[in-house]
Amino acid sequence: MPLVLEAAELPADAIEVGRILDAWGIKGWFKVLPYSASPEALFASRRWFLQPSEKGAKTFTGTVQLSIKEAKDHSDSVVASAHEVPDRDAAEALRGARIFVARSSFPTPDKDEYYWIDLIGLDVVNREGVVLGQVSDLMSTGPQTVLVVAHEHEGKPAERMIPFVSAYVDAVDLPQRRITVDWQPDY
Repeated sequence: MPLVLEAAELPADAIEVGRILDAWGIKGWFKVLPYSASPEALFASRRWFLQPSEKGAKTFTGTVQLSIKEAKDHSDSVVASAHEVPDRDAAEALRGARIFVARSSFPTPDKDEYYWIDLIGLDVVNREGVVLGQVSDLMSTGPQTVLVVAHEHEGKPAERMIPFVSAYVDAVDLPQRRITVDWQPDY
């Protein structure tokens, strides 16, 4: 059966969460490479938005929507099926497609848990009110996550690395877009 996808508008709060690797099985399932070690957003959302990959064969243009029937963990990836993907040939046609999910459909994190995407861009200030910079990235070092804080040092771009643990992080205020830390500018 041919792949028939409807054009869709990418939600304003869309976040790229993975890409389609290949077909999986013969019944239209496809294998997904999630961009997160905890792909709850893929499991929680029933509407995925796809855009073609930057390179490779393009079987569609613009943004299209998939209505997900099921998504589940499988080994080191995720496998999923969608109403619009009836067989292996249709699943193969999606190879390389970029997957976006509306941020509003992410599961609500527990108290003192945050999605990395929500922390990027927040101002970081210390207990004395000194602005240390803005979160530009996060790194997982295994046992802990580290905030990468961009700032200027003597007129040049620089970075601070602050462990994202309760010993150093006093508060995360998402509405105020601020993280308060026990950290000094000269650390």
